[in-house]
Amino acid sequence: MLLLVGLTGIELDFALVRRRGRTALRVSLSGLVIPLALGIALGYPLAKILYTGTADTTVFALFLGVAMCVSALPVIAKTLMDMNLIHRNVGQLTLVAGVVDDAFGWFMLSVVSAMAVGGLTTGKVAIALVSLLLVVLVAVVVGRPVVRAVLRLSNGSEERTVAMAAAMILLAAAGTQALGLEAIFGAFVCGALIGTSGEFARARTASLRTVVLAFLAPLFFATAGLRVDLRALANPKVLAAALIVLAVAIFGKFAGAYLGARLSRLSKWEALALGAGMNARGVIEVIVAMVGLRLGILDTNSYTIIVLVAVVTSVMAPPLLRMAMKRVEYTEENSCT
Repeated sequence: MLLLVGLTGIELDFALVRRRGRTALRVSLSGLVIPLALGIALGYPLAKILYTGTADTTVFALFLGVAMCVSALPVIAKTLMDMNLIHRNVGQLTLVAGVVDDAFGWFMLSVVSAMAVGGLTTGKVAIALVSLLLVVLVAVVVGRPVVRAVLRLSNGSEERTVAMAAAMILLAAAGTQALGLEAIFGAFVCGALIGTSGEFARARTASLRTVVLAFLAPLFFATAGLRVDLRALANPKVLAAALIVLAVAIFGKFAGAYLGARLSRLSKWEALALGAGMNARGVIEVIVAMVGLRLGILDTNSYTIIVLVAVVTSVMAPPLLRMAMKRVEYTEENSCT
């Protein structure tokens, strides 16, 4: 799981974020705030009806908000590549919004995880936020030159680069866990730092990506699936909750992305295409659900619901994106090379 998140960080393209500027910021922020707010609002009544775990109701509501607002960057990128949309304006904007969603998602997951472990107090929340800001500051000031120096020691060897990248990701995860934060956040930040070394880092870590995606990731998903209890959906109360959460999750992402796109003067079909792409939650939401189950924020029923949302939204994304993009006029202005 840590290596998978680290590789997601390596694939981030911050130059792309800078190029797309204000449009990407509007789309990503509205695509974050609306589903986050809807998830938190839904979490309070849902906790009373459904939840039987050990966490505070507010922690559960915040966690559901985080689960609602994340997007799956690996799923988005693969879908856009398969559909030859990666160099279209809509594809580029979807990727940038996914980058921001991923970064914010890991940030919030660490905050909520710290609250679940330490209790919901002002002091605990403040310590978590300070720790997160400290991690980001150290990563920017110290982490980048250290990562680049370590990678240079590989002397161009792919084997040494893979070993060093994997070791740095795991050490960074251990570091954030030692601070009382979620280990996933450290893995993501370290992966992003490795990715700033350019195409060299991405090319030299290709074999690590192959092993993780072809072998370790399927094992992780199988483990995640073992914890899903589909029999819970036979309970009308659980099934109704699942349908409500799924509907709110889909509506929140579409509404947020659509609003941000329209405020940026994109066409309605471009806005719908952005919503379809960002709606895919896939691997990221499964990881979030696994963390929630491990920390006792989720029980088996709520875990099953969140995994169900991840699967359904990921399956929905390609056909909806294809349908919307058929109605987007292809011109030189909306093509990025």
